[in-house]
Amino acid sequence: MIELIHRLTSYNNLRAVLFTMPPEEAHRYALKALQLLYHSGMARHLYHRVNAPVRLWDISFPNPVGLAAGMDKDGEYINALASLGFGFIEIGTVTPRPQPGNSGERVWRIPQAQALINRLGFNSKGLDYVESQIRAHHYDGILGINIGKNADTPLNQAVNDYVTGFRHMYPLATYIVINCSSPNTRHLRELQRGEQFNELLSALVDERQKLTAEHGKHVPLVVKIDPDLSLADLDTIAESLLTYGIEGVIATNTTIARPNMIDGMPHSDAQGGLSGAPLLQPSTEIVSQLHNRLGNQVPIIACGGIMSGADATQKIKAGASLVQFYTGFVYHGPDLIKETAQALQKILA
Repeated sequence: MIELIHRLTSYNNLRAVLFTMPPEEAHRYALKALQLLYHSGMARHLYHRVNAPVRLWDISFPNPVGLAAGMDKDGEYINALASLGFGFIEIGTVTPRPQPGNSGERVWRIPQAQALINRLGFNSKGLDYVESQIRAHHYDGILGINIGKNADTPLNQAVNDYVTGFRHMYPLATYIVINCSSPNTRHLRELQRGEQFNELLSALVDERQKLTAEHGKHVPLVVKIDPDLSLADLDTIAESLLTYGIEGVIATNTTIARPNMIDGMPHSDAQGGLSGAPLLQPSTEIVSQLHNRLGNQVPIIACGGIMSGADATQKIKAGASLVQFYTGFVYHGPDLIKETAQALQKILA
């Protein structure tokens, strides 16, 4: 019976239907279908988490395979997504106040390249709503919360938005990610550079000192960077991460570059951040360069272009401690979670 249900719920069959829909509509439909599967109790029979424990930040991760931010921006599907076998879940990006994100068409598939382009722009229901969702789920796994600034917050006041988000999410998170690398919020990437980056990190580290005393727990602070940084940029970012004692870095966000491999493909010239298979090598190179600068002092979570267990293995060999994916999940579904966890289980044993 379970085998029959597994065939009926095969992701290959579901994807064929989903890819006939506009991407954002398909996204909503897929998550609602997963929620039904979870609440029916079938998910626990269909999917099993691979045991490949990794210890990081004095936290025991059941396996090193995580869901990247973006799939569940508002924390509405945490338990359903976790039931698929992920070792950790990251939600967001969450902004202090609700905002719709960018207008118009804003997500495009490039199936020939197993890629997506998005210009969503931090569509978020805001901190209060996301908090209510997290509390309602009673999720007892490892939860990363990715925070950003509102689009209408001036860049010189962005620190206030990040501190607000950090303070609000601190009691609920296993770790918190500072997203200052999305290409879809005007001027956001400037926060990764120079004194603005140092001011942001300094304010958050100071705030954490207060929150640690207030809540009696220490929440790791992680920064998500983009794949379009120069080597000089990586030098200064690495120096700042070490100076301020930042516990982790996610490499990488989406890219504004357009590799030759997608030339001429439909939607390849759409404006926004490119993710998926074309990002594998550029983002893995960033992981390698960062590891050369940071060693084991600042763990790296690798994200970008993972479409197979072999891709994830590349990331670990380049210096990552954990991996995440989003676009790979869109193209390959839950089977990718199991394949990736089993591949990493072999090299981490």
